[in-house]
Amino acid sequence: MTLYAVGDIASCDSTGDEQTARLLRSTHGPIAALGDLVYPDGTEADFRRCFDPSWGRLAARVRPALGNHEYRSGSARAAIARFDLPRRGWYAYDLGSWHVVVLNSNCDKVAGCGRGSAQWRWLRADLAAHPSLCTLAYWHHSRFSSGLHGSRANVAPLWNLLARAGAEIVLGGHDHDYERFAPVDGIRSFVVGTGGAERYPILFGRAGSVVHNTANFGVLRLRLGPRGYAWRFLPAGQGTFTDAGTGTCR
Repeated sequence: MTLYAVGDIASCDSTGDEQTARLLRSTHGPIAALGDLVYPDGTEADFRRCFDPSWGRLAARVRPALGNHEYRSGSARAAIARFDLPRRGWYAYDLGSWHVVVLNSNCDKVAGCGRGSAQWRWLRADLAAHPSLCTLAYWHHSRFSSGLHGSRANVAPLWNLLARAGAEIVLGGHDHDYERFAPVDGIRSFVVGTGGAERYPILFGRAGSVVHNTANFGVLRLRLGPRGYAWRFLPAGQGTFTDAGTGTCR
């Protein structure tokens, strides 16, 4: 099975979203949209004006996490309605032999991400009910990042549950760049905020960062097999950067 992942996508002030949409139109399979689906405020008007012309044809394939820009208008109701999401934005699905968990890292909007919170309890129960050999999770605010926004400690309780369950991969966005980290607690994490919004600089090299790129828009392709996975960053437009590798399920 193949999953494509990218966040920080549609903006009327950038042509990057047209580039990533053009790249994805030649592919098949679900798209893990890692939040900040449309700028500036995630309203229905923003979707019609800035998302539909570029990414509209891909909408049926999109399985999104909610980003902070979805809440800029006070709630994420436009994105929730468009993609028929649960009200609080967390859910799960299976992709082949993989269990995929989508979480909401807007912790202040969903009564927290901490130990004992509603989302934490849901995740603990979901992981217990789906003891898959291979597990992948994604949300918007990256747990680890060397970019402009940096790492988010408030999602650590969710990360720790995933680590104890033996999850393989966690994907995030929020910083508008690409970055891959060496496994922490057994989890390999990626920042894939290269969907089309203006790019951000890397401010410092955080410990564990293996590779990063700020020059190219693009998407991360994940080939998910019964016992392992392969990743490759696919540059959009005239981009040349790529990053590829393999891993095994724990």
